[in-house]
Amino acid sequence: MKGKVFLGTALSVGLLFSAIPHQEALAAKNVLSVEKYNKHKDSLEFKSGKLTDPSKQTAEDIILTFFDKNTKSYKLENQQAKDSFTIQKESKDELGNTVVRLQQTYKGVPVWNSTQAVLIDAKGVLSVVSGTVEANLNTKLGKKAKKGISKTEAIKIAEKDLGFTPSYDKAPESELYVYSSGDKADYVYKVNLNFLSPEPGNHNYFISVKTGKILNKYNTLDEVTGTNAVGSGTGVLNNAVSPLNTTLSSGKYYLQDNTRGQGIFTYNANNKSSLPGTLMSNTTNAFTTSTDKAAVDAHFYAGKTYDYYKSTFGRNSYDGNGTSLKSTVHYGSKYNNAFWDGTQMVYGDGDGTTFIPLSGGLDVVAHELTHAVTSSESNLTYQNESGALNEAISDIFGTVVEFKTQSSKADYLIGEDIYTPNIAGDALRSMENPTLNGDPDHYSNRYTGSADNGGVHTNSGIINKAAYLISAGGTHHGVTVSGIGIDKLGTIFYRANTTYLTSSSTFSQARAAVIQAASDLYGSTSAETTTVKNAFTAVGVN
Repeated sequence: MKGKVFLGTALSVGLLFSAIPHQEALAAKNVLSVEKYNKHKDSLEFKSGKLTDPSKQTAEDIILTFFDKNTKSYKLENQQAKDSFTIQKESKDELGNTVVRLQQTYKGVPVWNSTQAVLIDAKGVLSVVSGTVEANLNTKLGKKAKKGISKTEAIKIAEKDLGFTPSYDKAPESELYVYSSGDKADYVYKVNLNFLSPEPGNHNYFISVKTGKILNKYNTLDEVTGTNAVGSGTGVLNNAVSPLNTTLSSGKYYLQDNTRGQGIFTYNANNKSSLPGTLMSNTTNAFTTSTDKAAVDAHFYAGKTYDYYKSTFGRNSYDGNGTSLKSTVHYGSKYNNAFWDGTQMVYGDGDGTTFIPLSGGLDVVAHELTHAVTSSESNLTYQNESGALNEAISDIFGTVVEFKTQSSKADYLIGEDIYTPNIAGDALRSMENPTLNGDPDHYSNRYTGSADNGGVHTNSGIINKAAYLISAGGTHHGVTVSGIGIDKLGTIFYRANTTYLTSSSTFSQARAAVIQAASDLYGSTSAETTTVKNAFTAVGVN
């Protein structure tokens, strides 16, 4: 892990658990009968097939009735489903199914990192339940603790552990959760400390209400009024950029694109740490100075990534609701990173040796924006296996967008355009051969330590290798995979991320989710579904 350089995001926490397959068989054309059991959580994590009879009940009633009939399988200990789950989101997918996302609760308190996704077809048949349910909470918790520390005291404990007094980007938050780990559970305050000075930080603490002990912690780092105009610019690699959508106001042109969603805005932090900074502007509509270059690429590539999601999936911005996309360049001094801070994208200039301005890589920009998509959908917790999935999905779509937008120079490398400018041919990561950068390409070689939030960047290599095999094909660890192309890779993983993956997804659950997505789209006996199965088998994920 020593010496690694990572791209950042701002998401949440999870635990390292692997699940083993319990049963996998083919059923109807687009419905796989699969049951995967998470032995560490002692609970089902994925179940598909014809799980209920056709029904005219509401989607909420269908899923709650299912859980009530399967309390033993999910180890709810006689807790009624209506008291154990709340509906977070209900939507229709492109196939006419109803997708419901749930949050597990216990006695009215949300259970940390326990979300579920279910699929109900047009006839009211429940066909997929994805996501581990925390088991036996009644036994683990019993009665709610009567006394303990307060929310304010929890914040003070977290600040003391932090070791310095930050300048907060937003006020510290403290929320009550049930936190489960292994065979134990506790009521905790989840404390979030979000700040940019003296360095960027988005720290999450899980502090026992009863004892004040820190049970877990981690640090995560995914306008003007005027007339629309079209300009041009020069990017980080001296690439000519056109058309560049801008806004003309009071004699100045601003990097504000009003043609996409609620706008794309690009700011200049002027090598400071205050966000978002100053909206980039120029007296002419040609952004060609050395200061402009990083902003030109950030602005243009954000638009291209928006276009990919919109034209391919009908997705309007990262949240599907057209929310504005904000980017800030020239962040800090010689800052060797890029990150999504939960509200916007941020790019450093690099030190000129490890990195040049990071917005100069289309795959980097698409990577960071995909963190935002993930936070709005599966919300994969940024720790251990779920965090590695989060990183891999950003790498996958960084690569897909590159192929769709820069086909003449597209490849399966991540960050090759902005990484180590004095060394030709290298990259931050390789999806084709993750071992080039010291990352594993098989589950048997996964990193199991605590650094890098449990290896979120390192172990992403395993999923990246599977994704490469799905797209390009090849033989790995004796398993031959027939590639199905970059377009289908993106389509399958998008459906998995927006329909079946949940906050605590393991690699094993991801296998089931991606196979299910392929089956939905192309049929359970299709070449595409076979390719996905073989790819995950090739990297040792079963």
